[in-house]
Amino acid sequence: MSRPAVPNILTADALPEHFVDVDHLEDFMSVPTQGVIDDLNALDGDIMILGVGGKIGVTMARMAKKAAPDKRVIGVSRFSEEGLEARLNSWGIETIRCDLLDRDAVNALPKVPNVIYMAGLKFDYRGREDFLWAMNTIAPQITAEAFRDSRVVSFSTIHVYPWSNPLHGGVTERDLPMARPGEYANSVVGRERTFQYFSRKYDTPGRIMRFVYAIDPRYGVMQEVASWVFAGKPVPLATSHANVMWQGDANAQFLRMLAHCETPASPINVGGPEALSIRYLANRFGEAFGIEPKFANEEAESCLLVNCDHANGLMGNPVVSIDPMVRWVTDWVKSGKPTLGKPSKFEVRSGEF
Repeated sequence: MSRPAVPNILTADALPEHFVDVDHLEDFMSVPTQGVIDDLNALDGDIMILGVGGKIGVTMARMAKKAAPDKRVIGVSRFSEEGLEARLNSWGIETIRCDLLDRDAVNALPKVPNVIYMAGLKFDYRGREDFLWAMNTIAPQITAEAFRDSRVVSFSTIHVYPWSNPLHGGVTERDLPMARPGEYANSVVGRERTFQYFSRKYDTPGRIMRFVYAIDPRYGVMQEVASWVFAGKPVPLATSHANVMWQGDANAQFLRMLAHCETPASPINVGGPEALSIRYLANRFGEAFGIEPKFANEEAESCLLVNCDHANGLMGNPVVSIDPMVRWVTDWVKSGKPTLGKPSKFEVRSGEF
């Protein structure tokens, strides 16, 4: 099957019907919007992404390089995935191996003016809760001190928020973080407060991105719901609604937030603008597959839903809307293309991931 051409700038009228393979998908997810191009080229200095080896960091780094080819884009990670460094290097991205808990190694990193902090731990921490807290509080301290003279956009999560009634519009940045059950949420509140403390201490401009549920056809809320429907498994409904955002749009908002840093660092919600019903989504996939969805339990009165008006007011709504995401995920699941095997666990209500 021939691969369609990938545009140079992401616009709503340049979306593919489907993705031929993983390379086509990742190439498309790294296409910048005009806003990314304008904002990155207006910034002084080069860009570093700490924790580039995760499922979002790779296409984010590639997007930054496409948008600002004359800037150095540096990806920092332990690089445990074989071949990842070579792939990043082939796209013009410099790579540095570094353990972010090693103060000397972090201090030796190039002091670029623009830093995106993507590192952290959420899943599979049972029996190593001390490592969870170290990655989510000590590594941020080391980073914040080493890059006190840079802009620092740091990754956070909506799991710092309380649950709310999905009919009420979602929680906003005005709602104080209230860690829910589970050590993960508590440790991320610690991560936020650590970055805020050093931002205030050193007058470091920053933003804390309370981010929710990026998706591509290989992972995320849509892929999970589609896979359950396709396999005839019951779709859990207790968590009735979710924000979802195409990973390319998430990349774009993270990169553009470097141009919207504040001192001290302030939080901002990043995610899709819709309160997307899980029942509705399952029915959409059921119609596409010709399968009657099965459901487990009923919708609870509350769920974890955020209001992303502030970020979308700064940078505009995401380019990719719900319909093309449903189309792409449907085709990917139906054709048996590979998945990442990294569930979002959006349906988990205990706080234990």
